[in-house]
Amino acid sequence: MKTLILGAAVLLLTACAPEVGSERWCKAMDAKAKGDWTANEATAYAKSCVLGIKE
Repeated sequence: MKTLILGAAVLLLTACAPEVGSERWCKAMDAKAKGDWTANEATAYAKSCVLGIKE
């Protein structure tokens, strides 16, 4: 039963995350400390939010 509840919670929280490269995601990354960014997040931010390249 705990596994089912945990799985449902993970799915619900994942669904709430903004799509990488979206305007909402860019704003969320602006609010996040730069030291906490992963290399993939930094690359995606540079492409999507700075250079404006949409995939």
